[in-house]
This record gives sequence, structure tokens and C-alpha cells, in this order.
Amino acid sequence: MDLPDRQDLRGTRRPASPSPLPRRTFLGALGAAAVLGTTALPASAATYPLLTRAQWGADEALRYTATGTERWPPAYYPVQTLTVHHTADGGDSLEATARVRAIYRADAAEYGDLGYHYLIDAAGQVYEGRWSGTDGTPAHDAAGRLVTAAHIGEYNSGNVGIALLGTFTAQSATPEARVSLARLLAELAGRHGVDPLADVVYRNPVSNVVRTVPAIGGHRDWASTECPGTLYTDLPYIRREVAELLAG
Repeated sequence: MDLPDRQDLRGTRRPASPSPLPRRTFLGALGAAAVLGTTALPASAATYPLLTRAQWGADEALRYTATGTERWPPAYYPVQTLTVHHTADGGDSLEATARVRAIYRADAAEYGDLGYHYLIDAAGQVYEGRWSGTDGTPAHDAAGRLVTAAHIGEYNSGNVGIALLGTFTAQSATPEARVSLARLLAELAGRHGVDPLADVVYRNPVSNVVRTVPAIGGHRDWASTECPGTLYTDLPYIRREVAELLAG
């Protein structure tokens, strides 16, 4: 059964969508690489600063019940799409690593672990999110499949969740956060053969539910929510940045 949705803390009103830049039809992993003139990028090609779970102080005991049972045993599926969020967690007064730990504690109680695969702070620091094992890169197993997280109900498996720390309904993300977001998206899109300018027909491998969405989208593309706030308006330009990074 697919993992449940995160609660959107900023209400459910859906503002009018901005006019998007043109997107191509999704061509699949090999087709996207051919269109962009790229090959899949290795994880070592990442050009953003990353703190692992150990480095930001994740208490791994929170993933287990009192009897030692893992609350949400990991499941892995190929990446189909990437989704941007804002955390809207009310933790603006906290230092960034403390804020990530606070989100982790809250999510672990409901979802067994962090709902997101990656988080990004205002300085552009990237944090490893949901635990994915010890034999792969962050968010992935050794075969390169994505661990299922809990950031969009019904649409979690194969869907990368990236959250910027903060609430962006009345303010914009910092330039540093934007740069790291574009670089992280480019690394993931290149690694998984995702065309950042395409639409993709997402099919949940667990429930078989289908939805056509941007290959790089926002929470608002999946549900009636304000998330990711002003970042949603920025997404057409972020997609272009990602495509330019992939094109070298």
C-alpha cells in the first residue's frame, strides 16, 4: 500500500496556475537523454552541498517501534518524476539542522521517517531525507531505485520529493536555495533520464493510479494545495535552468 500524504499546513486553496513555458512530451529514460544530448550522470556529479542523515543528527531510533519493528519498511521503485515542496512547518526560529530534526520527529510519528527525500535550507545546504539503506546513494538503493517516501498521497512511489525549508506564500526562496534546487534537480534528472521540460504519464507501481504531470512539478500539480507557494510560479524557469545544466 502506498504511503499516505503529508499534511499541507498552508490550506487547500488552489491559486490560478501561471502560464507555463512549452514542455515536450516525455520520451522515457533513453529518449530524454537523446533529446538533451546527455547520458545519465553518476551520483558523484552532484554540485550541491549535501549533509547526510548522520551529519545532521538523525536519531535512527525514531524509525522503529518500541518493540524494534521498522515503522515503514523501505520499498524501492524507478524514478518517474520529481516534485518540489515547501515545508510550511513554522520552524523559522530554529537553526537549519535543528529544523530538519524537528520535521523528522514529526514525520516519523506519522510516516515512520521523513516524508521528503531531500530538504534545502536558505543557504543552499541540502539535507539527506528519508532513509534508503546503506548500500546506495541518498534516497536510492544500490540498483539506483528510489526509496518510497511520503510527500503526496497516492503518488509517492517513484516520485522524488524535494522540500525547501520555509513557507513561501508571501516570500520567495533565496537565490542560494534556488541554485541548489536546480543543481539537485539536474543531477537527479540526468541520473534517471528525466527530461526536465517534458510532461510524464506517471503510473503508481503499487496502485496503478495514473496521472499526467510535469516531469519536474510542484505539489500543486498533484493535489489542491498552496504548496510550494511562490516556488510554483518559479518552476518554468527552474526547469529551463535544469535543462541548461544538463546541456552543459
